[in-house]
Amino acid sequence: MSTRRYVVGKAADLADGEKMAVEAGGRSIAIFNVKGRYYGLLNRCPHRGADLCAGRFLPRVTAAVPGEYHYDTEHTFLVCPWHGWEFDVTTGQSYFDPVGMRGRPYRVEVESGATIAGMQPGPLRAETVSVQVEDDYLVVDLRPQRPQRAQAGRTEKPETA
Repeated sequence: MSTRRYVVGKAADLADGEKMAVEAGGRSIAIFNVKGRYYGLLNRCPHRGADLCAGRFLPRVTAAVPGEYHYDTEHTFLVCPWHGWEFDVTTGQSYFDPVGMRGRPYRVEVESGATIAGMQPGPLRAETVSVQVEDDYLVVDLRPQRPQRAQAGRTEKPETA
């Protein structure tokens, strides 16, 4: 039985605003800590294959009139290091080509200890000892996340980092 869930590191090792690349199931996954919530994207830009984990976060820029810019630091985008394409790390949404391109998102959860559900017991039993859980670990789920679809007549804006 193959698993789709992988323990990839300690949550404490990824501070707010930081990112790291990990290997899980033969794939490189970029993990992001955005205000204490963890998100994962395939660590490959869908445009030309750049390492997304090498990108940087930039604020959303708006302008009511030409020449007057507003930098919205509450809404940031991950910018591809090669060509500057912008992605929302919470959904994979591309803002350069929102219809044709998106990063592939993966669910990242924080679980106590390293117990993974779905394991089947074998015929043998090992001697057990008492263990205390002192850290929380990051767990990547490689099942594809399906984008939420807006209901007919309603449009929803995606949450931004």
